[in-house]
Amino acid sequence: MALAVANSAAEWMARFGNPPSGAAVTIGNFDGVHLGHQQILRTVLDRARRNGVLAAVLTFYPHPARILRPADAPALLETLEQRLAAIGDAGIDAALVMRFDAELANVSAEDFVRRFLLDTMGAQTVLVGSNFRFGHLGAGDVELLGQLGKRWGFAVEIVPPVVEDGVVVSSTAIRAAIRDGDVDEARRMLGRPYTVEGEICGGTGQGRKLVVPTLNLATDQELLPRNGVYATEANVGGKTYRAATNVGIRPTFDGARITVESFLFDFSDTLTSGNLEVRFWHRLRSERKFSSPAELRDQVLKDIAQGKEYFQAANGKKT
Repeated sequence: MALAVANSAAEWMARFGNPPSGAAVTIGNFDGVHLGHQQILRTVLDRARRNGVLAAVLTFYPHPARILRPADAPALLETLEQRLAAIGDAGIDAALVMRFDAELANVSAEDFVRRFLLDTMGAQTVLVGSNFRFGHLGAGDVELLGQLGKRWGFAVEIVPPVVEDGVVVSSTAIRAAIRDGDVDEARRMLGRPYTVEGEICGGTGQGRKLVVPTLNLATDQELLPRNGVYATEANVGGKTYRAATNVGIRPTFDGARITVESFLFDFSDTLTSGNLEVRFWHRLRSERKFSSPAELRDQVLKDIAQGKEYFQAANGKKT
């Protein structure tokens, strides 16, 4: 069943009943839907199925930091559409996407629970991480949530964090890894390759003419891996191809704008439009300026060979 999405409390109640029929609910931004988020979502799904109620997520758009601390707001790992797709892939039945604005930011912790979790969603069980905060100025914490649960008759479960190689999995840690170009570490914490989606766009034509033909990606995503060359997979036209992808400014051609260009292995079509999804598996090298297009082409051919070797070595391994 596809994820049902409501964009307001009124829309939720119109779809799922007023009064609501009941739900197991988790709350958060879920940027990246990483291994820690996935553990919470699995627990939500288990409690919902056990009790015969909706498995539900309450999330926000835009990210609350955009309203509360715009200068410190993080570059997000995913668009809202990607985030909801990943939540749906986890088996969740429905998501309430609340527009985060100044009005919502001023709702007290108790009012937030009463208005949205109880009156709107009919929460029977609420599952959150140990660092969960809610309400005006983040005044609510898991202790208060537990107290409100006892007062108003819903269960509260604290889901422990996931730790990978001694590091607590978090959106912040994943952002840092991607900024460093460590897409292997990001993949471990996400449970899947970091993915950038968008539309195929026309390039300058220099790459096809002087180096190798590539597909150029235009994306609305806020966070790209550090400039460099990566072993990737590209999904286009419903098919997945292994690829070598350059993220950077194309210094050999005196570029100034960051581009994402992928050479797809075993692909010969010429495309100038359509959807493109690039999954980053492994960093091959840093971007650098070459003395000529011919020198760059020699290096790109080496990159392609190295990318193929990476995927061949990865076959049969847990990657």
